[in-house]
Amino acid sequence: MPNLHQSRATDSHSAGGSPSAWVLRFAEFPAGAGAVLDVAAGGGRHTRLFLERGHQVTAVDRDISKLTDLRGHPRAEVIEADLEDGGPFPLIGRSFAKVVIVNYLHRPLTAHLLNAISPGGMLIYETFAVGNERFGKPSNPDFLLHPGELLHLAAAGGLRVLAYEDLVVQEPRPAAVQRIAAVRPDPIN
Repeated sequence: MPNLHQSRATDSHSAGGSPSAWVLRFAEFPAGAGAVLDVAAGGGRHTRLFLERGHQVTAVDRDISKLTDLRGHPRAEVIEADLEDGGPFPLIGRSFAKVVIVNYLHRPLTAHLLNAISPGGMLIYETFAVGNERFGKPSNPDFLLHPGELLHLAAAGGLRVLAYEDLVVQEPRPAAVQRIAAVRPDPIN
């Protein structure tokens, strides 16, 4: 089975670069400096964004070679893990104020990622959708979201959707994407 990480190199930001505009839009919501999980962190553009904003950040990727400069950072935890090898999810039992996923899709992780969102916490997710095959990689349907799939994921996880888009973007390169920002209701508030 092809691995989406192979297609990530086609994203101009995967080896660093500017954070996703979608992630920037929701980076300060909800307020506070809770812990952030950056899934398939790649070059760490979102890890660095949240570190700069004072968050504790856990970055997970199968290749952490572009995150070595974060070793010893007091608020950074870098975990080298292949999330697709069938092994146990490395963060079972942990929760985060934000779970950030950009340009990555591995459906068997869905339940684990939803469970990692703390009450009052947020999912910020942006990845490729059906239709992207006309622009290049990824083109494998295993790595392309179906219409409305992120909405269904949020509903299944009991999340309240703040914003959702399913569209073709031109920046950083033409691509068909879906993106969602959704929060887990906090029963205390």
